Amino acid sequence: MELRQESLPVLGADEVLVETICSAISAGTEMLVYRGQFPQDANSVDPISSGLHYPTAYGYACAGRVLEHGSRVDPKWAGRLIFSFQPHTSHLVTTTDCLIPVPENISPETACFLPNMETAVNLTQDAAPILGERVLVLGQGIVGLLTASLLKEFPLHSLLTADHFQLRRDALNLEPSTFNLQRLDSSKKDFRKQAKNILGEGADLAFELSGSPSALDDAIALTCFSGRIVIGSWYGEKRASIDLGGAFHRSRIKLISSQVSTIAPELSARWDKPRRFDAAWKALERIKPEKWITHRFPIAQTADAYRLLDERPQETIQVVFSYT
Repeated sequence: MELRQESLPVLGADEVLVETICSAISAGTEMLVYRGQFPQDANSVDPISSGLHYPTAYGYACAGRVLEHGSRVDPKWAGRLIFSFQPHTSHLVTTTDCLIPVPENISPETACFLPNMETAVNLTQDAAPILGERVLVLGQGIVGLLTASLLKEFPLHSLLTADHFQLRRDALNLEPSTFNLQRLDSSKKDFRKQAKNILGEGADLAFELSGSPSALDDAIALTCFSGRIVIGSWYGEKRASIDLGGAFHRSRIKLISSQVSTIAPELSARWDKPRRFDAAWKALERIKPEKWITHRFPIAQTADAYRLLDERPQETIQVVFSYT
């Protein structure tokens, strides 16, 4: 990991210059890139997998402010706080269609959570929770915490969250809640037994958001007949043996692949990306996820930030870079 200095291109008439205020590390995805665990398939339909090679600039959660604008850009963009799906960088020159204005009541640090909140909204929409359901969320990284926070707003029967790390298990506020909300240590040998004692017949709906493919086995084992499992993790090249030869064969469990780059076909006639972003901004305002920022690093300490996530992930939830 290193910093590189590059010259900014000349500002075009249709472009703006943005100074980054902060950017968030998306630990699940970025650790796959950091560790070389992404699928290096030149024929992949996934643009991340097919176009990624080292050295690479990565990241997609930048908040900043427009410093300058070209002659053909609407002056209303001057000084505006914006979000951009941009790799970690101190400045960028781009067109306004690549920028998302940040609502007035949202801080730059909160804006950095937009990609993961959009993911959480997408996961929840794909799952379509039903009143009175028993729900399980495996993984309490940022995406898991945001998803569980949205689920807390539904009239569920119960919500069980699980993670290996205590810091992340404890991050979700259990109160106030109108239903049974509990959390477990998924690294314990008797985790499934403990979970079954809480879930009874099993989860009607489970989310696998841990980033560990072996956790899908836990989700299958803990989901009831005809239940649903929403898989939001990107495993990259990580592999695990999954038991599909036992109870799963007769269980009629539905495995749902959910990824934020598209909208489910059954929703796409009514929902588009701007509408989903609007829902994500409103959710950020309600949930206030900046409370989960555990570390702030100046951009000069990039290597230290990634080393921390790689070697001591149990100490982290959200890591953010600052540029000012």
